[in-house]
Amino acid sequence: MKAKQLYFLLVGVLCLLGIGLFGLAFGTNKLLSNQATELSKLRADSDVLTSLQTTLARNKKDIIKYSDLNKIAETIVPQDKDQAEAVREIVSLAAQSGIPKLSSITFPTSTLGALTGPKTNPNLTQLTPVVGMKGVYLLQITVTQDGSTKVPYNNFITFLQKLEQNRRTAQVSAITVTPEKGQVGFTLIINEYIKP
Repeated sequence: MKAKQLYFLLVGVLCLLGIGLFGLAFGTNKLLSNQATELSKLRADSDVLTSLQTTLARNKKDIIKYSDLNKIAETIVPQDKDQAEAVREIVSLAAQSGIPKLSSITFPTSTLGALTGPKTNPNLTQLTPVVGMKGVYLLQITVTQDGSTKVPYNNFITFLQKLEQNRRTAQVSAITVTPEKGQVGFTLIINEYIKP
């Protein structure tokens, strides 16, 4: 082989090595870029999982911490809309307050047994969902003491206090009073909260 041919051969091999080196650098850069993107994604996923684990651990502690509160809430908020029990309690509170007889105690109209419309859960008829408190419903009860059998004002005030301390009739939402010489007739709308 002559020196000139050897020179061209070595220049060709050198060019091929240069192209190969450039290709290898480009491929390695691409591979490292893909690996960096994958690593970033995995780190982000890891951060999210760590955050979720921390939140889960905190929520578990809160569940344990507030389990007693949940038990208290279950005993305070009635689990059913037992209207007979509600009437019994209202009549008993009225009697304890010096109101021997109430004119009427009424509930909203029931859709139970209606032939038209969508099928409803029988436990939820007459109930209105409470906004912002999932699973808690409201049953309005109207209590009337008409004008023909008025009661002393002080007895009426005592009756109101007893109603608001009772677990079934926790909130008096509207009061209409007709006074006459120290005696009153009244209509109350009472909210009973239920968590079936």
